[in-house]
Amino acid sequence: MSTLNSDSGGWAARHKKNVVLLGFWTGAWVVTLAVAVFGSLLVWSDSKVLTSIAILVNVAAGAGMIVANKNHLRGLDEMQQKIQLDAMALALGVALVAGLAYSTSDITNLIGFDAEFSHLVFLICLTYGVGIIFGRRKYQ
Repeated sequence: MSTLNSDSGGWAARHKKNVVLLGFWTGAWVVTLAVAVFGSLLVWSDSKVLTSIAILVNVAAGAGMIVANKNHLRGLDEMQQKIQLDAMALALGVALVAGLAYSTSDITNLIGFDAEFSHLVFLICLTYGVGIIFGRRKYQ
């Protein structure tokens, strides 16, 4: 019985560490993205060197976020992994189908505005979140 308790305590500590690292890397990615966008607009206008450096730092932070997310997913139990996988599959499918339809609508001038990537990112986040909510309801 004490082995079970120590294992679950070890799992909880690893899970907490993975969540903290994922939060750190996600925050770093968001902050470096903001620096790359707003820095080039407001601080160092038209400096391609500084903008390139900011984008490279953002990509590096993004790589850290990807690794942290992978570690986080590996540390989850089977049910949580299934919920995450189902939500990611839903978000990918919706992004692909809706994104191409959205882009095609722009290319063919069916819509009177430019299709913006940020709209697709918002749709992906919304779909992923809904997938997580429904997955938790389904399995818990």
